[in-house]
Amino acid sequence: MKKLKAIWQLMRLEHGVMLFLAILIGSLISQQTLHDNLHLPLINIVLTFFTALFLEASTFALNDYYDLDIDRINKRTDRPLVRGDISKKTALYLFYLLFPLGLVCSFFVNLTCFLIALITAVISVLYDMKIKQIKLVGNFYIAYIMAIPFIFGGATVLGNDAFSLGAITPVLYIIALIAFLAGAGREIMKDVMDFEGDQIKGVKSFPRYIGKRASNGMAAFLYICAITLSFLPFFLQDFGVYYRNITYFILVLITDSMLLTTSLQLVFKENPGLKFHRKYTLIAIFIGLVAFLAGAFTGG
Repeated sequence: MKKLKAIWQLMRLEHGVMLFLAILIGSLISQQTLHDNLHLPLINIVLTFFTALFLEASTFALNDYYDLDIDRINKRTDRPLVRGDISKKTALYLFYLLFPLGLVCSFFVNLTCFLIALITAVISVLYDMKIKQIKLVGNFYIAYIMAIPFIFGGATVLGNDAFSLGAITPVLYIIALIAFLAGAGREIMKDVMDFEGDQIKGVKSFPRYIGKRASNGMAAFLYICAITLSFLPFFLQDFGVYYRNITYFILVLITDSMLLTTSLQLVFKENPGLKFHRKYTLIAIFIGLVAFLAGAFTGG
């Protein structure tokens, strides 16, 4: 049981579930827009679930493989490799197994999904191996990873032959932007938490260049931008199922309240308790996903 728990923690499978929810939201919105129904192709949904799960799990395993030294410096005892519960070799084997499986699953959805998955997967490996040393870039890579599942989901109901992003409803690009902003804010906030280890390893991060307080302020600004955009689906008719959708509004208001609380703490407190807010904002983002998912089912 301890080993299974360690593998779960290594692969961050809860993140895989969240990615799949984002994909499902994109699929539902795209299906509603293109075909005026919510009858998703079941086989595509199953394949996209395993695409998200396998690629997410494999790249997290590779991430921890390369991050072991800096995680030890930062005393990241939540990481199983740091605790010694899993060996580096095991983490690498999991990557070699799951990474190609994820790409194969995406191939059987359609060409657009395969190309999105392939490009994202290659960038993910480059991030784990090199880009993360430049956190100024890496922060926005993570934000991209939080945003692209909505676009990937929108592509699942397209045809199988041609590569086409133009057929995806513009609404999904706005939702992806909300996820991108919230994700970027969270990553910059986490950089402040990892400041000491990053400084020792020479990692280029926002806190090293502009300081901890300014970085917290930047994270808060990005959160507030995401909060502001999250009201557009409720008030603008172009957003279809979310327009005047009370279920969506109530749930997204919970998310916004949580992100606003964190933003205020980051701006006005010298020591805002970043370890708490790292988990708190993840819960907030999950509730935001539920808001979009529930809105897709209850609106229209």
